[in-house]
Amino acid sequence: MAARVLVYIDHFQGQAGLSSWEAVGAARSLAQSWGGEVTALVVGSSSSALAVEAIQHGADRAIVADDASLEEYRAEPYASTVAKIAKESAASVLVFPTTGRTRELAGMVAVDLETGITPDVIALEAGGGTVVATRPIYAGKLLTKETCPGRLHILTLRARAFPMPEITAGRTGPVEKAAPDLGMPATEVLGYKASDGGVSLTDAGVIVSGGRGVSNNPKLNPPADITDEKQKEIWRAQQGFALVRELAAVLGAAVGASRAAVDAGYVPYANQVGQTGKVVSPDLYIACGISGAIQHLAGMRTSKTIVAVNKDAEAPIFRVARFGVVGDLFDVVPALTKAFKARLGK
Repeated sequence: MAARVLVYIDHFQGQAGLSSWEAVGAARSLAQSWGGEVTALVVGSSSSALAVEAIQHGADRAIVADDASLEEYRAEPYASTVAKIAKESAASVLVFPTTGRTRELAGMVAVDLETGITPDVIALEAGGGTVVATRPIYAGKLLTKETCPGRLHILTLRARAFPMPEITAGRTGPVEKAAPDLGMPATEVLGYKASDGGVSLTDAGVIVSGGRGVSNNPKLNPPADITDEKQKEIWRAQQGFALVRELAAVLGAAVGASRAAVDAGYVPYANQVGQTGKVVSPDLYIACGISGAIQHLAGMRTSKTIVAVNKDAEAPIFRVARFGVVGDLFDVVPALTKAFKARLGK
């Protein structure tokens, strides 16, 4: 019997994340090699439109678990619903895009189904009736291939590791309704707090990041009313990050940061790129004043092109950079911004 690949469509307030469509495209390539089909799974409230979108992005059919109580994401009813549908559908593979929600959700579903999970997948291939998933290990220094024979294999795919499928307008397929498993949820959504805005790190094609080096401009003198040394450091860092943000704005890029910069209080945690922050794979990653600690490299080394700006020629970041500029970021970054403005006509 042809294998069936189930893809979970992650969404927020009725909008699917781009990584969900990347997951559909990856699942379709996998299913085609088996002669199987792709089924999109949508859990939520009034979410039938997402099922139609999923089919237009390449799914053969869709299953919708729709209930008013599922309007807000809550891990318990979502996990029990996904597990129930995965079991009933007799899927061979369950694919999730990697987001803050699906990291939690996929793990809970794997526990419910007593099966294996491979996180942060960057490549897929079909072999011997099972899926072979490739993912980075040891902070991205090595790649491992994993299988889960004889059981449903759950995968979470790294954002931007797989190409975005083209939309086929007018493409149709069957949409099936499924009863959710609501159970007794233990959590309650009290509200949402908006982020600072800007381009999402995980979806960004270009990222400009700053590290501890953004605070090392000896030419900057803090205002006289700032006497505390730590506050002087943070003030200098804010001026340095202003240069990073200006370059990012010209390129339409997201603003990232190293863990050292976040721990020092220069920018919020939401900007952190690294093993304990966001794992990103943009087309272009510009690292400004980042030395290249292993933790940071683990979060960005799969970027298509890495450009590093650092005045320390021995900084580890240069080992993974495609292009390196040994120089003071306070001179180099404004020059880059000026050059890009001229080139882009801004």
